Amino acid sequence: MSIAITKSIVILTTIFSFVSSPVFASSPHLINFRSPNLYPESISWDSSAQHFIVGSLHHPTLLAVSDAGVVNTLLSDQSLPDNSSFLGVTVDVVHHRLLAVVYSHSDPSNCALAAYDSRAPYSRLFLATLYDPASSTASAGANDVTVDFSGNAFVTNSASNLIWKVDLEGKASVLSKSKAFTKTPVDPDTPYSSCGLNGIAYCSKGYILVVQSNTGNLYRVDYEDGSARNIKLNRKLTAPDGIALRKDGVLLVVSQYKLYFIKSYDNWSEGVVYDETTLDSESFPTSVTVGAEDRAYVLYGHVKEGILRNSQRDQFSILEVRSEDESAGEAVWMYVLIGFGLIYFLIWRFQMRQLFTNMNKKIA
Repeated sequence: MSIAITKSIVILTTIFSFVSSPVFASSPHLINFRSPNLYPESISWDSSAQHFIVGSLHHPTLLAVSDAGVVNTLLSDQSLPDNSSFLGVTVDVVHHRLLAVVYSHSDPSNCALAAYDSRAPYSRLFLATLYDPASSTASAGANDVTVDFSGNAFVTNSASNLIWKVDLEGKASVLSKSKAFTKTPVDPDTPYSSCGLNGIAYCSKGYILVVQSNTGNLYRVDYEDGSARNIKLNRKLTAPDGIALRKDGVLLVVSQYKLYFIKSYDNWSEGVVYDETTLDSESFPTSVTVGAEDRAYVLYGHVKEGILRNSQRDQFSILEVRSEDESAGEAVWMYVLIGFGLIYFLIWRFQMRQLFTNMNKKIA
């Protein structure tokens, strides 16, 4: 009989764990953090250190933000040109590096990619100047960055619609200046009418994904020869900005207004926007990253305020954003499992009742 009792306890415990599952009880995680006049434009998740990395629109500074909102300054590079700041940031976990796109407010044409050791004292490894081959000077418009497993970084240029490749040693070259980036007319109604290629994400299957803010297009770019193709979507993206790729292959695209959830079944020849979540546009979200357990986090950096430079702010936030469709699907599966558990428990009780009845007959 002790085996039967133990089995009953296990079944009841399992059912209770399903009923009290975080899927039903928890709310999205909101992380508020403070840093005077920071105005971060980009965010990345450092899986090795288990914290977020954010840059600053006003300072050449990289900060670590914990999931509890604790802020630590990792580095402040005062050797960069005057009035420099960090736009796109990403973490190269394989090679222990932090990569940041450098923008100079004093000389917007002076763009670069900086690489730092991700371990203290966070020394700078190189500073790669980014040139547009169509001119003899450095190019304005460097925006976002991603990195592959070999340490090659890929940087978008929103002004010239090109993508740079910067190798592990800091040598920069143009990967792509595809005509595909300029075939689609610019939408005059988009708030980013002057902003071209923007968010970029590396995919291990031989290509990178990149969005174009002023057209709403999503492109697949071969990271060997730079050839690009426009990915056909079932829904138009409005002013897409930062992007991130989850481990399950879902692409997250953030705009000032929404976070889009996109999947593809044919290696990104086509894509399906299967859900979108409305965001707080007043907080001006510009970047998204994939954190622990493949969760999506959006940065509210109030960048519009920072660009206008007419206010002072010290509080910013990082919000976990969930797909309502995915959450509903998880809830359905939980209820299905609970149903199976209850059915199994009732069958077991019926069998136990029959067993006791038969035992009583034998004793009698």
